[in-house]
Parts: sequence; C-alpha cells; structure tokens
Amino acid sequence: MPLRTLIGPTALALVATALVAPSSAAAGPAVDDAPARGTKSQWTEADKAGFGTARTRRSNVWFTLQDGRVSEVFHPDLSTPSTRSLELVVTDGRTFTDLETEDVDVVTTRPDERSLRFRQVGTATSGRYRITKTFVTDPRRDALVVRVRLESLDGGHYRLYAVHDPALANSGMDDSGRSGRDGLVATDRSEPVASALVSRPRFGRTSTGVLGRDDGWTDLEGDHRLDDGGRRAGPGNVVQTGRVSGITGLPGEQRATLVLGYGTDGRDALRTATASVRSGARATAARYDRGWHRYVRSLKRVPDSAAGVRAQYLASALVLAAAEDKLNPGALVASPSAPWVWGDEVKDLSSPSGAYHLVWSRDSYQFGTALWAMGDKAAARRSVDWLFDVQQQPDGSFPQNSDVEGTPVWSELQLDEVALPIVLAHLVGRDGPRTYRGVKRAANFLVRFRDEETGRRAPYSPQERWENQSGYSPNSIATQVAGLVCAADIARRNGDRASARRWLRLADRWHAKVKDWTVTTTGPLSEAPYFLRITKDGRPDRGTEYAIGDGGPSEVDQRRVVDPSFLDLVRLGLLPPEDRDVVSTLAVVDADLRVETPNGPYWHRFSFDGYGETLDGGQWEITEDDTGTTLGRAWPLLTGERGEYAVTAGQDATVHLAAMAAAAGSSDMISEQVWDGRAPTGEACCPAGEGTRAATPLTWSHAGLVRLAWTMERGTPVDQPDVVARRYLR
Repeated sequence: MPLRTLIGPTALALVATALVAPSSAAAGPAVDDAPARGTKSQWTEADKAGFGTARTRRSNVWFTLQDGRVSEVFHPDLSTPSTRSLELVVTDGRTFTDLETEDVDVVTTRPDERSLRFRQVGTATSGRYRITKTFVTDPRRDALVVRVRLESLDGGHYRLYAVHDPALANSGMDDSGRSGRDGLVATDRSEPVASALVSRPRFGRTSTGVLGRDDGWTDLEGDHRLDDGGRRAGPGNVVQTGRVSGITGLPGEQRATLVLGYGTDGRDALRTATASVRSGARATAARYDRGWHRYVRSLKRVPDSAAGVRAQYLASALVLAAAEDKLNPGALVASPSAPWVWGDEVKDLSSPSGAYHLVWSRDSYQFGTALWAMGDKAAARRSVDWLFDVQQQPDGSFPQNSDVEGTPVWSELQLDEVALPIVLAHLVGRDGPRTYRGVKRAANFLVRFRDEETGRRAPYSPQERWENQSGYSPNSIATQVAGLVCAADIARRNGDRASARRWLRLADRWHAKVKDWTVTTTGPLSEAPYFLRITKDGRPDRGTEYAIGDGGPSEVDQRRVVDPSFLDLVRLGLLPPEDRDVVSTLAVVDADLRVETPNGPYWHRFSFDGYGETLDGGQWEITEDDTGTTLGRAWPLLTGERGEYAVTAGQDATVHLAAMAAAAGSSDMISEQVWDGRAPTGEACCPAGEGTRAATPLTWSHAGLVRLAWTMERGTPVDQPDVVARRYLR
C-alpha cells in the first residue's frame, strides 16, 4: 500500500488537486537531517469542529477537534500548542487498516448547549464499525480525557490503536519519546514540558518512531499489524502508537478511555495522566460540565433577541471565555488554529506557529465589549488590565500583536490598536489613576505621532484594520477620535483638565476632516459621494494608485476600493446612521461586496481582497501582485457589524443575527470566512455560506454574534461611548 498521511485528505481534496497538505510524508520539504529526524512537522487544518477547556484555572490544557480527530492541544498556555494530533486507527489485523480522518464519516456536536464538551460519532465508510468519542479536559489537572466506544456493525473482531503526534513547546521537530505498557511519553529537547498518553484498558503493543521512517502508522498500514516497534526515538518528529488491549468492537469489549496528560518532565506527565484515568472519565466529564454550567449561570440570561439562535449564542459566550489564557488572565487569542500557510512552519513567516494564537489589542476590544455585554464584566476588565500591562514603554503604543505573556511578535504599528484600549477602558469603568497613566500615554502617542516613512501625522496610520495598507482610513480615524474623547473623559475624572482640553480639540479637528480625507465625489462606483477603504494621501478625489496585496492588482485607483469598516463611524457615535454619505456608501458596498447565500447575507472585507482560498480550494499563501491566485471570501463578523448599523438606523437586524448563527458548523463553531459563491462553492466540500478552511473558531466572529444580540436587545450599540455620541450626535 502507498504511504498515506497522518492527517489524510480533507473533503476539499475531492475538488482541489493543488492543496498543500498540512502534514504527511509527502507534505512539505524534508528537513536537512531527514530521515533521522523524520518528515517535516506541520500543523493541522484550521477548520476546527471543536474547541474546549475546563473552566478552572488548575487545568492549563485546551483541545481542538478537526476532521474526526483531536488536532492541536495547547499547554501550558494558549500561545503554545504541544500536541499536533491524536487519532484512532481500526484494523482487523489482516485485510484493512482505517485511519479516522480518511476512512470514517464523522459528525461533531455539543451534546450540552451550556458546555464545551464535544462528541464525535463516526461510521466507517465501509459500514463495518462505528466510533463514538466524547472530549473534555480534567478540571483538576493538565489532562485531556477522551472516552471511546468502538462498535462492530458487522460482527467482525477489530483492533483499536491510538496514534499520537506530539509537538511539544510549539515545535514538532525536537521531541523525544519512549513507549511501554504504562504509556507513551514524549519530552521536549529544549523546554521543560512533556506529554504522556495512557489508556484504560492499558496499551498492549506500542511503538515510538519518527514520522515517515519507523512510526507505528507506517507499520500498521504496511501489513495491518503493529510489529515490535521502537521503544525510543528522537529528537525529531516523533509519532507514538499503542494498541488498546481487549477492545474488539463486540459487546463487552467496546469502551476505552484515553488520557493525554502534560507535565514538566516525563514522570510528571505520566503521573498526571494516570491520576486522571483513576478519577474516572464519567466523573471528570460531570465536573467539567458543572464548571461551565456555573459560568453560564453567572452571565446575563440569553437575550430575547437570540431566542432563535440560543445554541449558537451560548457557544459564542463559551468560546469567548475559553479563549482567555489562564496563566495570563486577560489575554485572549484570536483563534486556536493556524490556517493555510500559517500552519506550514515556514521559516521567518510561520515558525513556530503564531499568528492566530496571538493577542491583538483590536481583537481584545471586540472580545471585551462582547464579554461586557453578556455579563462577564470581570473578564472584560481583566482584558483592559492585561492590555495596559503590556503597553509599550515609554511611548504608550501597543504591539501589533503579542503572545499571551505580552512579548511582541509582529512589529507594525496600527493606530486603531492604540486607541481602542482607551475606549474599552472607558466602557468597563477602568478609569482610576493606575489605568489613567496608561490611557494618557496612549492618547499622547496619538497626539505626537508622525510616520517615519511619510512624515504624516495621525490620524494617518502606518497600517489600518486589515493590516496591509497605510493611509487615512475612516475606520481608523473613527477609533482615534473615540479614543481621544474617551481619554478626555477619563482625564477629567482624574483632575487633568488640561490634557482633556488638548485631546478634545484634536478629536474635534479630526472629526471635522474625516470626510475630507476619505469621501470621494469623483469615484467611478457611484455618482453620489462615498467613503473609501483608505486614501494614501488624504485626497479622496485623486486617482492615487496602490497595490492591494495578496495577489491583487498592483495598481488600483483608490477610488475603486471600498470597505464596510467605515460603519464604525456610526457605531462609535461620530456620524448618525442617516448621514447621506453613509447611506450612499452602503449602496456602493452592497453592490461591490455583499454576498447572498442560503444562510443569509455576508460581506467581503474590501474590493479585490485576496486573503482566502484559491479557485480550486487550495490554501492561501503569499503570492505576487496581479496573479489573482487567492480570493478573500465573505466574513460573518461583517454581517454582525452590518446588523449593528441596522439597529442604529431603526431597522430589524434579525436576518443578520440569523446569518451569523447559520454560518456555524454542527458543533456551533464559526469561521473567519464562508464560501461566497465563487469556485469551489457548491462542491460537496464547500456549501455557500458555510465555513471555509479559514481560522475556526474565530473568536471575533463569536464576539460579533454576542454583541449583535445585545445591541438588538438594547436598541443601541453596546459599545457606543456616550461621551462620543453626546458630543457629535446630540
């Protein structure tokens, strides 16, 4: 038999021959010292079907599920994946060997809408057997607990194996492992972290090897038997395999428990896993559920506006809570996934994994406002505290992004990320002297800022919301004006009236000029004036050209590029919803960016966006200008923002909330993007209006659903600062 990958083909492979596989003996170039270290390790696909963790801070483990298996497991924090995958293999020992991701049709659900406990039910494509698994983490310790039931559907006797691919300390290429009946133990060469996989019933035959050379999966696929494999391997891309003793799929021989424990060394990890097994899987799951039930009871009731999408609303609330790191309270990550090239472990780009496992202050604002609206005020305030703790010294800016400990990762500057922490602090009442010191530094940064490359002053931003253009952005200007007005209000509360007056004068000047900088009257998309995504020079009636990026046009007239993000001018209280330029821009945006699907309406980010899959379903990666290789798909979070606008305009936003909920998968996880009508939409892999291979769950998508529900309930945007609205609207 030809060697198959540990992750197997996704459904997308049925229509896309150009996919870049996330990991396999055939995926990516081999490392320099292969085969000694094994095939290059890469992360799994980003379209997660599940994301969970115990509510307690004693359990620093988060799991994800993807394509029928456990995918990345994070430990000890949410910036650090330490397992790549844990997958089951079924064989009769003679004629076939099945891998879950290739040979089993799996459906993932949340049996309890008030918990992040997940269940996967998979039936072999051959019809021979069915596998049912439930997933929780142990609230008392650092362990993932998987209850397994293998049922023979045709009377056959089957063997059950577990295949674990550790990737400790955010790297899959420097692990060492040993195997035995007590468990499969792996350690990292450079960091004090280890994993241990144990089973009840205990493992029988086991194997530890490096991927593509002497790993257990290669052995099983070859002759359907796990021969006496290696007991030790590494350092390298270690893969560990164990047969679960006594499981045949027949009555009385169907149930097993797998526990993946973590620790500072092999013994510690093994003790953790063994203790969790002894605690009992059912009791552990009950404790796990009780923790989440208590959390849900601590929140506001589900608003009447969300009655029709209750399950997706609760899932969104739980995902928001789960996205907060436990060792670094207040740090919430963008997503527990690594989409496309971000998961490919490319040197100087995505190695070690980062990107979506990081914290952005802009994203933290979105999460914090949703947490505040749903009633978790303590988490919203922790987010503010964390942001100002990691604020850059001495200038007062904020990192483009950072890990959960606050160490900056990317190095660009975005002025909305300087302003939004101020707005969030104002919303949640963090206005005392300690926070004000940070607020003052941030506000003064906006006042003093001058771009080194162009010499332009704020509100010109070196990057705007979507992180790939500089210029005058209506969205960025809206956040800066709101930030300065909120900072002035906090300054007055702290007796600093001089600063308040200075910041308000500047805010008023920027507010008065925002249309001069960003509304064109000569653009080709409408005879009426409309807001542009960005202007490079603050002259919107000029046909200044720029390169879109992500394979888009290298020279496009700035008047041809629109973006629905201008609506923050309304949501934050700078312009009324009936403003004629706002209304005329909505028509332009809808004509250019709106997508109608069976699940409802969604919007693209901006004209010519290329941040998404190829036309044949292949992954996004960096491409040259003018190639059009990749296409940005539609974003559910933009549907939420359009719904928030509808509320301010006195319209019914039910269709927007329903569309956001409909974008969720069977287990209520919402993606960054959905299939938008362009190829391969409509194929079996890619139903219109459902999640692509983009980051799933995207915490921002879930925050948007929660915030829209409460905006509908209140009748006004939940994050609109009263001090801004009073100044500019009333």
